[in-house]
This record gives sequence, C-alpha cells and structure tokens, in this order.
Amino acid sequence: MKIVVLDGYTENPGDLSWDALGKLGELTVFDRTGSDSSVIRENIGDADIVVTNKTPLTRDIFDTCPNIKAVAVLATGYNVVDYLYAAEKGIPVMNVPAYGTQIVAQYTVAMLLEICSHIAHHDAEVKKGRWEKNLDFCFWDFPMIELAGKTAGIIGLGRIGQATARILRSLGMIVIAHSGHETEEGRAVAQYVDIDTLYAQSDVILLHCPLFPSTEGIINKESIAKMKDGVILINTSRGPLIVEKDLADALNSGKVFAAGVDVVSTEPIRGDNPLLTARNCLITPHVAWAAVEARQRIMDITVDNVKSFLDGQPTNVVNK
Repeated sequence: MKIVVLDGYTENPGDLSWDALGKLGELTVFDRTGSDSSVIRENIGDADIVVTNKTPLTRDIFDTCPNIKAVAVLATGYNVVDYLYAAEKGIPVMNVPAYGTQIVAQYTVAMLLEICSHIAHHDAEVKKGRWEKNLDFCFWDFPMIELAGKTAGIIGLGRIGQATARILRSLGMIVIAHSGHETEEGRAVAQYVDIDTLYAQSDVILLHCPLFPSTEGIINKESIAKMKDGVILINTSRGPLIVEKDLADALNSGKVFAAGVDVVSTEPIRGDNPLLTARNCLITPHVAWAAVEARQRIMDITVDNVKSFLDGQPTNVVNK
C-alpha cells in the first residue's frame, strides 16, 4: 500500500516522527504541495492513501488520480476535500476529531488575558529601561481589565467551547452561550441564550462555532451594532466567521474595544487585510492548535485511522 503525505511540515516540522505511519505502507512525505492541481496530481502519483492537511482534493483530483482508495485529513476540519464526491466514488475521508480541545481553549483564554493585561508590552518596556528610570514604583500604559464578574458569551458550545467556559468560570466570569445544539454538558458550564441576548449581554464574545453557510460572516456590522460598547471579541475558530472590514471599522471607532484573532479569511494573511492596521487587534498566525502534545495526538489518530482502513473498518469517517 502506498501512502503519501501532501503537506506534512505544519504537523511535523521535525519534532515528531512519521515512523508509525511508515510501518503501514510505502510512505512518501512532502513538506508542502500547494494548490496547483498539476503538482497535487504529481505528488499523489499512484498512492493508495492520501494524507492531507490543507492541500485541496477536488473532484478533478479524484478523477485523475484513480488509485486513491482513502483520504486521511490531519485536522478536524475537512472542507479542503470534496468529501461528497469522494463518497460517490467509495473513498472514505477520515478526520481527527477532538485532538486540540484543551490547547485551543487555553490559547483562547491566553489571548483574552493578553488583551486585558498587556503583559508582552510591559515586559518589552521594562527591558527598554523604562522601569529603572521611572519615578514611581510602577507604571502602566493601558487600562488593566479584571474579568471576574463580567459576562462571557460563547458562540458554539461544543468540546472546545465547553473547555473554554470552564476556564472562564474559574476566573469568576458569568458564562452564557448560543449553540446550534443544546446539551446537558453545555448546561453544566453555561446558560444557553438566543444570539441577540448574547450580543446584548456579553462583555467578551468568543467564537467556537464551525464554519457553515449559516455562520459565515456571523460577526458583521449588524451583529456588532447589537453588542455592548467596548466589547472584546476573540476568534480561534475560523476566519470567515468575521466580516473583517466591519470588525476593523468597529475597532477603529471604539465600538469594539479589542479583538484577538488566530484565524483570518485568507491564510496566510494578505497584506491588505484590514485587521492588520485596525486599532487594538491582536493577530497570531493560526497556531492555537499547534502544541506538540496536540500534534502528537493528530499523528496518533491519523495512524489509527489508516490502520482501521487497512483492517477494513475505517474510523472517523466523515462521508459515510
């Protein structure tokens, strides 16, 4: 069985091992493939199992690479694969669910705490010599925000949303949530409300919902107008949930006090993205998921997915 990894670098830049996957077949690993269909076809060749992270697998790729028998995605999201067409051709598409619950929740709250406390800024100022020259025993350049007693509104209360809610509750925050599916597990960590109530009551809004047609652009000028003045917005989910020009305008006007985004509409970010020049906008390069422990879980689950396919009982199939 021939196995090809099309874009392995972000999963394993050198601190993990492909050996377990290599034991399952004849393995070829490309650091990067890109989106050029001719390069994708060339790199796939006559592979039986294709492992991808962000390299697109379209209808054309499936038609012109007839040896493909299974696809393993090195992520939870699988929108880069035409999984419906793959199903028509009898090709299972397997993903990696729930590998990053704790680290994404941790990162989400870390972004919020950085906005509230400006730790990196003050560290840099101390190292420039400002503290040793200061007339007083302390200084601060921005308002310090205490989160206890404030309301956090979470849009999307799945595994990551619930993990985030537990951390926020430990900080003394009131947690409300809006989600397409209400569960007992969700009720244990947050109060479910309708979306307009969430906009109106939240001091902090955190996005943990998947990207569907119904959620694309959910943060826009109309929804922002329903929010509290001075709200803080955090997005570690998917970039297209936000209409970025509308958020930039709201940041620059002060309607939104600050935003933290780990994802944007086009990645890598384009130089003309309006958030790059917006006031009080913290941007990181889609790394909330990338702790070594989480990446090892991706590796382990992907190996298990491939094993299960070879055993004739594929697991984590998204296109049954």
